[in-house]
Amino acid sequence: MANSPTGESVISRVVRLMSAFDRDLPTMTLSGLARRADLPLTTTRRLLEDLVEHGLIERLGDGSLRPGMRMWELAARGSRALNLQELALPFMDDVLATVHQHTTLAVLDHGSVLYVERLSSPDSRLNAAHIAQRMPVHAASSGLVLLAFSPLAVQEEVLAAPLAKVTPETITDPALIRKHLAEIRQRGYVAIPGIGVTEWTGIAVPVFGSGNEIAAALNAIVPRDEADVPFTVPALLTAAHGISRALKSMSPVPRR
Repeated sequence: MANSPTGESVISRVVRLMSAFDRDLPTMTLSGLARRADLPLTTTRRLLEDLVEHGLIERLGDGSLRPGMRMWELAARGSRALNLQELALPFMDDVLATVHQHTTLAVLDHGSVLYVERLSSPDSRLNAAHIAQRMPVHAASSGLVLLAFSPLAVQEEVLAAPLAKVTPETITDPALIRKHLAEIRQRGYVAIPGIGVTEWTGIAVPVFGSGNEIAAALNAIVPRDEADVPFTVPALLTAAHGISRALKSMSPVPRR
């Protein structure tokens, strides 16, 4: 139901408010939140009254705002990401212990790569704070792996959209991306330097769920001048096979 001059629904405005928070900016003032969500201050204040009352946003002692625990609780209920995280973490620990580099787990979500888990290595010289929560599919090794094993219709939908250059080395030619996707399916991994962050190489492998459908991408992020692909890929594949087995062994929850 829309009750704003722009015709935007209340839910759409609430989503804009909640989406304004991220890892780099986990708390904000009221005015800062209104600016970041691009909403009038009066609208933001009115919506916040209900969001704070229901625990979706918390107001701290100094008046600043942050997402509430109630939001996490609701998001975790029945979340496929939560089950995936729980199953994957022991295997991701093994990768981290072997390659001593940041390790991530990602899924496709609404046309972009969503990182649902990451383990940061103190041994890595890469700044873990720069690991995004989301990335464009074509600008991340995880995204290319996820796309390579997705249905053709999903691939074409992604490749038909505008493909922005995140770095000078980001691949934006759909024909070239299709070539890479075919190579990924053939060899089972991808390691293309600099497509998301110039100084990084993402080495990613697929994780499969029930019916051998792509479920996630497991990724090690390494300095591009230190990327040891022959050493890293076996560790990732071993972990990915373990996660895949765990996913496939899960009994489906009966519907009521």
